[in-house]
Amino acid sequence: MNNLDAPRENLARTAYQQLKQDIIRSHFGPGEKLLMSTLKNRYGLGVSPLREALSQLVSERLVTAESQRGFRVSPMSVAELKDIYDARGQLEGLVVELAMARGDDLWEAGVVAAHHALAKVTHLESVEEQLNQWDSRHQAFHNAVAAGCRSPQLLVVRQTLMDQAARYRYLWLKRTVFSEQALAEKQREHQALLEAILARKPQAVAMMREHLHSPIAIITQVLAEQGVR
Repeated sequence: MNNLDAPRENLARTAYQQLKQDIIRSHFGPGEKLLMSTLKNRYGLGVSPLREALSQLVSERLVTAESQRGFRVSPMSVAELKDIYDARGQLEGLVVELAMARGDDLWEAGVVAAHHALAKVTHLESVEEQLNQWDSRHQAFHNAVAAGCRSPQLLVVRQTLMDQAARYRYLWLKRTVFSEQALAEKQREHQALLEAILARKPQAVAMMREHLHSPIAIITQVLAEQGVR
């Protein structure tokens, strides 16, 4: 099936996924004008699905709409970084607390399996493979932990915050994922989290919040190097 035959909603979804990834991974930088002609050429899609994708990204605060002047990638700032990560930390602490109270044996098994997969990540030859594998398994581990809270509403809010943090997380990821020292430190953090969560230790809440806040210093440094304050 070619693009002309595909249902409209599938085209819009494709446009959304591809454009979102390009924004997260800085192909389009903060404040950059998103010209429709550029997007059409890059993705091979028409105006309608691209406008739908842009509207959805506006609702996620990754894109800003300018009256009669099109769209731009939303700016980034240290203030926004800290606000998003503070909100994420507060919510994730609550989610972990609920997961430890409500999680059952199957939940524990899922957390252990996800941690095992994350611990098996090694350095790969391809830069893209390294980034994708570590990030996908890292998110899978944290998602497995969060699933134990058994609150669909909290998980929706959690995903929204993760989406808003994605651009900032990617700056940290690029700086650390190829460092053996940084990866080893993260593995130790994840092992300690796993043990505390499975043991239902109250300090797991503070540990998770500290774990989520740990990238802020590196991201702030990267932003400063890019002239972002």
